Amino acid sequence: MRDWANCQAPSLDEMEALAHDAFRRLPEEFRRLCDGVVIRIEDFPDDETLQEMGFESPFDLLGLFRGIGLAQGQAVMQTGQFPNMVWLYRRPILDYWAEHEETLSDLVTHVLVHEIGHHFGLSDEDMEAIEAAAA
Repeated sequence: MRDWANCQAPSLDEMEALAHDAFRRLPEEFRRLCDGVVIRIEDFPDDETLQEMGFESPFDLLGLFRGIGLAQGQAVMQTGQFPNMVWLYRRPILDYWAEHEETLSDLVTHVLVHEIGHHFGLSDEDMEAIEAAAA
């Protein structure tokens, strides 16, 4: 049995390491298409994001893609334009993890693939196949 008395929740840096490890496990052809996508880890989405998306609780959003996705015909980056970014929210992910049976690594991979999938306009079936390949 694991000694939970001395365990701590992963820090932002540790969650970032999990996310980058998950990204490295994704199929190479998928990662190549992600050139320039920045992965950010925050504890929670900001109030503006929650309001914009219609969420009442900061625990309702696990991740978010912001930018111009390939599905929208991404053009060359212009001056002043932010890079495409995937946000993973540590506290909501940990809360979800505590209530479900999957590993934290699998959950981070799932959220990452789902948010990057928005970048590509992928179907749920496509994203499931990419997750399976990363396992």
